[in-house]
Amino acid sequence: MSVSNNIAEGSGCPSDKEFARFLDIARRSVFENANIVIILFKRKIIDQKTKDEMLQSFDHLSRRITSFKKTLKIH
Repeated sequence: MSVSNNIAEGSGCPSDKEFARFLDIARRSVFENANIVIILFKRKIIDQKTKDEMLQSFDHLSRRITSFKKTLKIH
């Protein structure tokens, strides 16, 4: 939820520069979530397939956030 919450909060910013800051925070939240998935796997709460699928999804999401940020007009 922190990823989408940061993007939503940032969308209310008056400038692209401020919005980009929230996108950076959202991207870092993706990495936090990936770490949680690794911990869940190490504790045998999720299996290898689930871990791999989730990490792949997080990688894709991180790349999409980065691509979106590049479209902003930041001076």
